[in-house]
Amino acid sequence: MGERFARVLSAMSHQATFLGHRSEAVSLARAAGQGVRAVATPTLTAQFQAMQARALAGPGDARACELALAAAERSFAQADPGQDPEFIRYFNEAELAAELGHCFRDLGQPRRAVEHAARAVAGSDGQYPRSDFFVTMVLADAYADLGDPEQACDAALGALRLGQALTSARCVAYLREFRERLDRFGG
Repeated sequence: MGERFARVLSAMSHQATFLGHRSEAVSLARAAGQGVRAVATPTLTAQFQAMQARALAGPGDARACELALAAAERSFAQADPGQDPEFIRYFNEAELAAELGHCFRDLGQPRRAVEHAARAVAGSDGQYPRSDFFVTMVLADAYADLGDPEQACDAALGALRLGQALTSARCVAYLREFRERLDRFGG
């Protein structure tokens, strides 16, 4: 299986996670990683492992998720961007931190989610406004989950500024989830 096909499987895993098809998402991410194990760069391997972790976080499989995250961090620590194919060069420290933030938010660990999402936001170079929007919304969610509606709203306003030109069902879903988190604070 080629790296590009594995990338497609990884993207399908990401979409399956978003749609709530967690077991399929895990299978797709594992297939992506296994299919190119012998030739994948550490960065590519880390991205596949991060997708697997995202899929595992949703159903709350904390142990399996954290094992996948630890594997992703180990793989990424060995990365040499000069060896990466062009299509994976976006996956940098900020992207990995964003994946960690997503996972910890989904696992109900808001302090860890804030730590990683804030690192992702701070490390962003602004080249990927869609990714920046999503991780900033994760930061907003995590602040809400910590019981801090003021910081949550500040982060969400920052995300809205980033996402002014974005139109996608995922963006709308992130905003809807955030609004539901705010409902518990009343007025």
